[in-house]
Amino acid sequence: MNLLASMRYLVALCEHRHFGRAAQACHITQPALSNALKALEEEFGAVIVRRGRTYAGLTHEGERVLEAARRMLRDSEVLQQELKSDEANPRGHLKMAAVPTAIPLLARFAAALQQRHGGIVPTVLSMSSQQLEAGLENLSLDLALGYTERRDRTGIQVTAWPQSIEHYFLLRRAAQPSSDMLRICAPLRWSDAAAMPLCLLTPDMHNRAIVDQALSAAGATVAPAIETDSVLALALCVAEGEVCSILPGAMVAAVRSHRELEALPLVDPGVRTPIGFMSQTGVRPSRALQAAIDLLQGDAWLANVARHSGSLG
Repeated sequence: MNLLASMRYLVALCEHRHFGRAAQACHITQPALSNALKALEEEFGAVIVRRGRTYAGLTHEGERVLEAARRMLRDSEVLQQELKSDEANPRGHLKMAAVPTAIPLLARFAAALQQRHGGIVPTVLSMSSQQLEAGLENLSLDLALGYTERRDRTGIQVTAWPQSIEHYFLLRRAAQPSSDMLRICAPLRWSDAAAMPLCLLTPDMHNRAIVDQALSAAGATVAPAIETDSVLALALCVAEGEVCSILPGAMVAAVRSHRELEALPLVDPGVRTPIGFMSQTGVRPSRALQAAIDLLQGDAWLANVARHSGSLG
């Protein structure tokens, strides 16, 4: 039995919660995955997977094996990167995720990192705050970009690197397109924004909680015209329809080439949300992660962040 491969199959099964999809993700057949997991159970002398007609979760013993599997896979990746690279030329995979409204920043970061270190292969994922926190805790994520104010909600020690203090804008179609790019207009009060037909993220998203709290502080409530869990849908609904949206600077910067749109800074109250990179404290970084940490603290990258998030100058 290949213990490391079997551990990888177990992690995939936990992530996909379906034997067929886990097998497909691991590029093996479903019978091969099932046989490997049965061999794993024989190796440890314990039932690991609850089996019914479909996947029914892990046993208590299975949860302990899963925790060990994630540590083993991460240690294996760290070791492989150390053997295949050096400090000047890091090589390997780096799994990163961001809350949806910070995806434009993470995409820019991944591009800058890959340009600097061609041997690094970044994976860029969009996740909710809860998923980010779970990914940091179980080591399935190397680096997360999200709301640093939520750090105390987790049971793990997290190291954070502040990146931006996000400001918020009302995004809407302009009466007349500008000559070159999206126009930043005069400020607008949150209470006035509440009177407009709004496309907002769904209530389970942390960004929506920020928006709802700001509207409440302004003495306003809103019944959204459209709700979505996709930030791309927010921007497209504004560009193609008759609705407006409330977005942080990083998302506004991502659509600045759309000259038919305009953004109005929202005031009264002035909402400011810190965004930062986070990684689990005390975990030995891989070569790729250390290269990413070095980059995200550099002046050149922080200047890039300032241009494409926050108040937008």
